[in-house]
Amino acid sequence: MRALKRLIDPGSPDLGLLFARLAGALLLLTVHGLPKLAHWRTELAHIDDPLGLGPQLTLACALFAEIVCPLLVALGLFTRLACLPVVFLLAVSMVLVHPDWTLEQGQFGWLLIIVFGTLALAGGGRYSVDARLAAPGR
Repeated sequence: MRALKRLIDPGSPDLGLLFARLAGALLLLTVHGLPKLAHWRTELAHIDDPLGLGPQLTLACALFAEIVCPLLVALGLFTRLACLPVVFLLAVSMVLVHPDWTLEQGQFGWLLIIVFGTLALAGGGRYSVDARLAAPGR
């Protein structure tokens, strides 16, 4: 029992980082990423292009940030780096695409910025592939 408690300490910030990684990644992937992928032609026809990259590149960047990056974050692989495209995409969306939204209308986007921004600052924690790769003797 002590070994299990040492492995998974319920008071550990690492458990909180694991929860934030999995919950944030799952939300972003299921609410934004997978629907965009499933309906990419429709998305391509009406996607906003606030940076002037063109609809194809803009959609490709969005799919990368909303599918590839959340999968990396969930695994805890390159966590800090994988959070940056997500935060950038969400910030562009909230500031340039939806500047007219009230705080209430944009609360999901702002909360995701908080979750992924926190993970970018804190990293994936002890329960991540990053931590395994950084472990001594590897």
